[in-house]
Amino acid sequence: MGIFSIASQHIRFAMKLACAIVLALFVGFHFQLETPRWAVLTAAIVAAGPAFAAGGEPYSGAIRYRGMLRVVGTFIGCIAALTIIMLMIRTPLLMLIVCCIWAGFCTWISSLVKVENSYAWGLSGYTALIIIITIQADPLLAPQFAVERCSEILIGIVCAIIADLLFSPRSIKQEVDRELDALIVAQYQLMQLCIKHSDKSEVDKGWGGLVRRTTALEGMRSNLNMESSRWTRANRRLKALNTLSLTLITQACETFLIQDSRPETITDTFRELFAEPVETAQDVHKQLKRMRRVIAWTGERDTPVTIYTWVGAATRYMLLRRGVIGNTKISATEEEVLQGEAIVRPESAERHHAMINFWRTTLACIFGTLFWLWTGWTSGSGAMVMIAVVTSLAMRLPNPRMVAIDFLYGTLAALPLGALYFLVIIPNTQQSMLLLCIALAVMAFFIGIEVQKRRLGSLGALASTINIIVLDNPMTFHFSQFLDSALGQLVGCFVAMMVILIVRDNSRARTGRVLLNQFVFAAVSAMTTNTARRKENHLPALYQQLFLLLNKFPDDIGKFRLALTMIIAHQRLRNAPFPINDDLSAFHRQLRRTADHVISASSDDKRRRYFGQLLEELNVYQEKLRVWEAPPQVTESVARLTGVLHRYQNALTES
Repeated sequence: MGIFSIASQHIRFAMKLACAIVLALFVGFHFQLETPRWAVLTAAIVAAGPAFAAGGEPYSGAIRYRGMLRVVGTFIGCIAALTIIMLMIRTPLLMLIVCCIWAGFCTWISSLVKVENSYAWGLSGYTALIIIITIQADPLLAPQFAVERCSEILIGIVCAIIADLLFSPRSIKQEVDRELDALIVAQYQLMQLCIKHSDKSEVDKGWGGLVRRTTALEGMRSNLNMESSRWTRANRRLKALNTLSLTLITQACETFLIQDSRPETITDTFRELFAEPVETAQDVHKQLKRMRRVIAWTGERDTPVTIYTWVGAATRYMLLRRGVIGNTKISATEEEVLQGEAIVRPESAERHHAMINFWRTTLACIFGTLFWLWTGWTSGSGAMVMIAVVTSLAMRLPNPRMVAIDFLYGTLAALPLGALYFLVIIPNTQQSMLLLCIALAVMAFFIGIEVQKRRLGSLGALASTINIIVLDNPMTFHFSQFLDSALGQLVGCFVAMMVILIVRDNSRARTGRVLLNQFVFAAVSAMTTNTARRKENHLPALYQQLFLLLNKFPDDIGKFRLALTMIIAHQRLRNAPFPINDDLSAFHRQLRRTADHVISASSDDKRRRYFGQLLEELNVYQEKLRVWEAPPQVTESVARLTGVLHRYQNALTES
C-alpha cells in the first residue's frame, strides 16, 4: 500500500510540474513576452526545487514560500543592479567587479541567515549579475530589462502556485499528528533507559535520535505555518512543544548523569513506575497519571528534581498535543503554558565558513569576468551566469562539491536532450502551440519523477535544458548559438566546481570549537540574579547549535557529550536560587565578559589566556558563594561546571 501511495505522489507531482511549465509557456507567448523562457524556467525551479530538497512531492505551502523568496531575491537583485549601474556606468570593468563582490556578499549573508531564507539572498546575488551582463551592449536598457525580468519571474511563480493548487497539495498536518504521538513514546523510552542506567552507547543513540526528530518536528511546524492561516493555533502550540521536547531530553540525560555519582537519588518507587513498557501515546498518558498521583503522595521534596521536572514537562506536552491534533480553541490552561519565557535566537557559529563562501563566489565570478573579457567568447557571459548560480546556491548546503557535480551532470545531460528539442521537436511543433506544450510537458513529467528520487543531475538537467532551447519570441534556430549557450553552461559549471575544490573550506574544526565555546558561554551566562535574563529560554537555541554539531561531527561522541553536559549545566544554573546582592551581580557581569572574550579570541594563545582567566574567576566566584552562604544547589552546580571546564580545557581552546 505504501509503495502505491509513493508512486501516486510521484506521478501527481510530475503532472504538477508539467502543468506549471506548460501554463508559464502558454501565458508567456499569449502576452507576447520577449523572453518567455524566464517565466518557464522560474516555474520549473520554483516547483522542482522543494521536491528535490524533500525527496518527494513537497508539502502544501512549500512551493508558495519558495516563490515568495524568489520574488524577494529578484527585487533585491534588480535594485542592487540598477544602483551599481547608476554609480559606475562609466567604468564597465569596475562595475562588473563590484557586481561580483555583491554576489559574494549575498552568499556571505545567505550563509548566516536561516537555511530556509538563504535562497532569497543567493538569488539576489546572481540576479544582479545577470542584469549587468545582459545590458553590457546598451546600459540604458537596464531599467526596462529589470522590469521585464521581474514581470516574467512573477508570471512563472504564479503559474507554479496555480499548478500546486490544481493538483491537491499534500498537507503535513497528519504527519505532525503522528510524529507528536511517536515522539512522546520515544521520550518515555529514553527516560526508561536513563533510569535503568543502560549502556552509554544506547543512551547516546537514543538522545541523538530524539534531537534529530525534535528538529524535524520544528521543520514540520514551519511547513504547517506556510500551508494555511487556519493552523495559527497549532503553530503556537508546536512552538511550545519544541521547548518541552528539548526539556524532556535534557532532564532524561541529567537523570542518567546523576546516577554516575549518586545512584541512590532515584528511588525504587520511580524505578518500578518507569519499568512499565509503553507502546502508544495513550500508554504514556496512563503512566503519567500514575506518576502524578505518586508525586502528590510523596511530595515535591521527596521526588528527584529531574523526574519532577520531566513529569511536569510531559504533562504539558500531552495537553498541547491534544490541542494540536484537534486544532481547538486555546484554553486558559494552555494559554498559561504558551505565555512562557521569551525564546533567545542563537548566534551563528559559521562566520569563518561564511567568509570562505564569500571568497569562493567572489573569486569565481571575477575569474569568469576576466576570462570572458580576455577571450571575447560570445557565450562567456552564459558561463559567468552559471558560475554565479552554482556558487551562490551551493555554498549554503552541507556539501557544495556535490551540488556543483549535480549541476555539471545536469548540463552534460542537457546537451543531447536540448539538441533533440532544439533540432527536431521544437522546429516541427512551432506552428502548433498545442504540440509545443505537449512536448515540454512530456519532458517535465519524466524529469519530475527523477527529481523526486534526487537523481544526480536531474534538477540541473531540467533548468539547463529549458535555458538552452529557444523559448524566445520570436523563435530563431541557429545551431551555433545553441552550441555556444550549451558549452557556456558547461564551462561555467566546471569553473565553479574547480573554485570550490581549490578554495578549501577549512572551517569545520573552527566551527566545532566556536559551538563548544558558545555552550560554555550559555552555562556561564545562566549565573545571574537578573530576573529578565533568568526568564530567557535558551534551550531551543542551544539544541539548534547541538544539531549543527551533530551534522558537522557525526561520529564524535565526545563532543556531543560535552555539549549536552553544558546544556544540562545551563539548565541547572538557570533554576538555581542565587543570593541577590551587588557583589555577586558585578561578578556575574565579569564572568560573562571573560566568556565572551573566549569566543571572540582571534588566536589560540589569546583563547587559552582568556580561558585560564575564566577558570580563575570561577574559583574566586566559588569563594564568594561560600562567603554569601549560597545554598548547596548553587555551590554544587558551579563546582560541577568548573570541574568540567578544567577537564576539557584543551578541547575548548584549541582550533
